[in-house]
Amino acid sequence: MSGERKNDRHDEYDRYEEDDGHGGHDGNDGLHGHDGFHPRDGYGPHQEYDELADDDAGYEPFDEHEGDDREAPRRSTTRRVVMVAAGGVFAALLAVGGYGAYNVLNAVTDNGPSGGGHQGSETVAKAPQDPPTAEQAEAAAKEFLAAWSRGDIAAAAGLTDRPETARAALTTFQEQVGPRSLALTGTGRAQADTPSEPALGFRVKAEFEGTPDAWEYDSVLSFVRSQDGRPVVRWKPSVIHPQLTPGRTIAVKALPNAVSKPTDRKGRPLDAFPSLRGVLPQIAPPDGATAATGRAVTLSGGGGGSEQDQLFILTPASAPQVKLTLDADLQQVAEEAVKQQSANGNPASLVAIQPSTGNILAMAYAPQGGFNRAIAGGQPPGSTMKVITSAALLEAGVSPDTVVPCKATTYSPRAWHNDEPGDFPSYTLADDFSHSCNTGFIDKGLEKLQPGTLGTVAHDQFGLGLEWHIGVPSRDVTIPAPGNKDEAAASYIGQGRIQANSLAMASVAATVQSGTFRQPVLREDVKRATAPGKLPADVARDLRAMMSKTATQGTARTPMAGLSGQIGAKTGTVEAGGQANNSWFIAYRGDLAVAAEVEGGGHGFSAAGVAAAQVLKAGGKG
Repeated sequence: MSGERKNDRHDEYDRYEEDDGHGGHDGNDGLHGHDGFHPRDGYGPHQEYDELADDDAGYEPFDEHEGDDREAPRRSTTRRVVMVAAGGVFAALLAVGGYGAYNVLNAVTDNGPSGGGHQGSETVAKAPQDPPTAEQAEAAAKEFLAAWSRGDIAAAAGLTDRPETARAALTTFQEQVGPRSLALTGTGRAQADTPSEPALGFRVKAEFEGTPDAWEYDSVLSFVRSQDGRPVVRWKPSVIHPQLTPGRTIAVKALPNAVSKPTDRKGRPLDAFPSLRGVLPQIAPPDGATAATGRAVTLSGGGGGSEQDQLFILTPASAPQVKLTLDADLQQVAEEAVKQQSANGNPASLVAIQPSTGNILAMAYAPQGGFNRAIAGGQPPGSTMKVITSAALLEAGVSPDTVVPCKATTYSPRAWHNDEPGDFPSYTLADDFSHSCNTGFIDKGLEKLQPGTLGTVAHDQFGLGLEWHIGVPSRDVTIPAPGNKDEAAASYIGQGRIQANSLAMASVAATVQSGTFRQPVLREDVKRATAPGKLPADVARDLRAMMSKTATQGTARTPMAGLSGQIGAKTGTVEAGGQANNSWFIAYRGDLAVAAEVEGGGHGFSAAGVAAAQVLKAGGKG
C-alpha cells in the first residue's frame, strides 16, 4: 500500500488516544498521554518492514466501533517469526574479523531504558499495549541474536527499540573489538529490570586469534513492543556486556610491560623482603631476552566504577624470569638479624656469601628507604682488615708463631692504643690476631711492609678494588696508598682512609675459607672479575688457623659459642670521632661466610657479632 495508508494508521492511533483517554507509553520515559497528544514526526516502522505496508493481507484497519477489545496493528502472519527451538533455547555462531579499541562512549551515553524518552527514529509504540508474551520474546531473541551473530548489524539494530543507537554500538564492537568467532546461546528466562517486561538470558563465547582460551560471559535481553506492535529488544549498553554502562568504555588495550620479578635460587618469590625492594627492580632481563607486551579487553571510565577492569586477557604480558643466587630462608634470617641490631636507630647491614661459588645468599640493611649500605656503603672496616694485613705479613716471612709483642701504646709517630689494656711482650702474631692487638700489627707492619703492599695484596689475592659486576650497582673497596707512617699505621688496622662494606668483607672471609677469590654475584650469568694473583695455599691455611683461634679463644668466642664444624671469625671495632664505636664482624662456618656492621654498635663481638652468628647458625654447616 502507499504511504497514505501508513498515515491512516497513525490517525487511528491518534483517535485511539483521544477516545480512550488512557495514558500513552513512550518506551520507558515515563511520560503520560493527554488530549491532543500525537506521535512525534518521523516516528514510524523500521525501513525493512515498509514492504508490509504494501501487502493488504498484512494489515487490518481498526474498527472504531469495536470498543475496548481493539488491538494494535499486527504483522502479517505470513511474515511472523516461527519458534523452532524447544524450550525457547537458541544458538548462533558468527565469525567476525578485526581487533582493536572499542569505544562506545557516544553510543551508550543515551539514557537507555532507565533514562528519558526515545528520540529520532526510535520505534517503541506510543499507545499502551500489552507486553510481549514469553513466546514472542523468545522468537525475537532468536532473531536478534542470529542477526548479530552473522554480522548483520542493520538487521540486529532494527530488532531493537533504538535502532540508530544500537547500530552505532554494534558496528563499533564488530569493527574494533570483533573476535575471530562469536557464539551466542540462549540460557532461558531471566529477571528483567522492569517486572512487566519479559527477559531472556544469553551467553557470549568469543574467540580471538592467537588466544587459546575463549572469553565467555552472560548478559540479558528484555523486550518491549515497537510502534507497529512487534516484540523488540529494549536497547541498553549492557546488551553488549553486563558491566557496560553509560560513560564507560570497553576496549582492547595493550597491557603494561611486565616487570621481571626475580626469584631466589629455588624459584621462590623475594618481593616481601624489605631490603630487596630497591634491588629487584634493578635486575635486568638476561642478555637478548625481552618483555612481551600483552593485550586485554578492558572496561574503564565512568563514575562509581574502578579506574580500569580487565574483562579478559587476550595475551598476558610476560617478562623473562631471572633466578638470583639469594636464598629466601637465609634472607629472612638476615632481615631479622639486621632489624634487631638497628632497633635503636643504628644503621646496619649484613651480607652472606657461599665461598665455594661466590654466590650471594643474603643481603640486608637498615634503615629502609636509604641507600643499600650492604653493597654500596663505604666506611673503615676496623680490625677485620687485619686478615689482609696478616696475609701480607705471612708472605713477608712472618709466621703465626713469630713473637710480635703487644704493647699498651706504640707510636707512628701518632700514639696508638688497644682495647685490651696492658703490655703482652710474649704475644705471637696469632695471639695479636685473636686478641685484636693494634700495636703489634702497627709495629710489625711498619717494620716488614712497604707502602702500598697492603693494597696490592688486597687487590691481587682478595679481589678488592677490582670492578665488580654483581648484577646490580655496588661500590668497590678503596685502599689508598699511604702518604706517611701515620696513614700506613691506620691502614694496617682498618682505619683511616680505607672504605669497605659488608659485601667486600664477606668476600674476604669467603676467600680465606676456600683459599680462592671468587667474585660475589647476585646472578650467575654476569661476567665476574678475576683476581690477577692467588692467595698462597700455606698463607690461606695459616689464616684459617688464626681465624679459628679467634672464634674459639679470642674476641669472637662469645657470639661464635655453640657453633660446630669449620669455623673462623674476626672482630672489628672502629673509632668514630668521639661517638660510639662502629661494630664489625666477619666469620665463616663451613660453606657460608658472613660480614656484618652496625654503626654505633660498640665492640665487634657485640652488635655485629650477634647478627652474623644468627645467620651462621641458620645456614652454616660444619
